[in-house]
Amino acid sequence: MTDPTPAPPAPPGSGQHATPHGTGPHGTGSAEPGTGPDGPDGPAWRGVERALLPLRRCVLLAWLLPPAAAAGVVPALTAGPVWALCALLPLAAAGWGWGALARNWRSWRYLERADDLLISRGVLWRETTVVPYGRMQLVEVTSGPLERRFGLASLQLHTAAATTDAGIPGLTPAEAERLRDRLTELGEARSAGL
Repeated sequence: MTDPTPAPPAPPGSGQHATPHGTGPHGTGSAEPGTGPDGPDGPAWRGVERALLPLRRCVLLAWLLPPAAAAGVVPALTAGPVWALCALLPLAAAGWGWGALARNWRSWRYLERADDLLISRGVLWRETTVVPYGRMQLVEVTSGPLERRFGLASLQLHTAAATTDAGIPGLTPAEAERLRDRLTELGEARSAGL
């Protein structure tokens, strides 16, 4: 005999849904347990590594602190100490950028599907790029000196149409290489008509 009452909905965090922005319990941007590419619910959005945030914040400070120092010291020496307040403008920009970078980091995520790869990013304007496996011509993994210092790599996808070229920053080198190998294999299979 079956019970006619419907089962209650699964509670949040039970593995029934991907996390909102692809961030997982390990801080790596992976989906919740049980919802990964091989999980029972099929593919799930994955986020980028948390180390991308401090990397981008270092770049922000490297660009804005020297102008802030110059804007404070030069006017103070030439026109008087009150003019040192000119340094507040670059410092305010650095403060705003500090928070904006965190929101931008959370917005990056990607989803491997059967026929294409989705890449989503953006805070005010969300942008989702669909890269069909059959149109990929080149998949590159790059890692500059600063990225290597933070243990990161970037994946760059080149397709037949330049408008659909896309990239995913802030991956671990192992994940970037796994994606490169998988996407290359799928691209070759799709272009061969398999």
